[in-house]
Amino acid sequence: MMMISTDQTRSGKFTVTPRRDGDLLVLHVTGDLDVLTAPTLSTHLDIALADAPPVVIVDISDVSFLSSAGIGLLVETHRLTERGGISLRVVADGAATSRPLRMMRIDEVIDLYATTDEAKAGRPA
Repeated sequence: MMMISTDQTRSGKFTVTPRRDGDLLVLHVTGDLDVLTAPTLSTHLDIALADAPPVVIVDISDVSFLSSAGIGLLVETHRLTERGGISLRVVADGAATSRPLRMMRIDEVIDLYATTDEAKAGRPA
């Protein structure tokens, strides 16, 4: 069952919109991904992983702020997907998302993509 979550935070609206694309599951995230909103994304990821799709794409290209809580959630999700044989692909393009992930060398652990189409094709940025 797909659900769309919208949370109102001090900094504005945070949404997670899941959609199926064949055997891929894409979670499109907007707003600030921080300690207040990471649990909402975590719930969506738990639901996604329970279905065990071969590929989960987390599109954070429209995230305006990525905190350590959001980064930690992505790393933990990578650990879980790797153990479950699921490919986790993160779409992050821009100063608010790809820059902190690359500065912390998360791109050495998690495959980052510039676009959802590249993530679907499995061609890292």
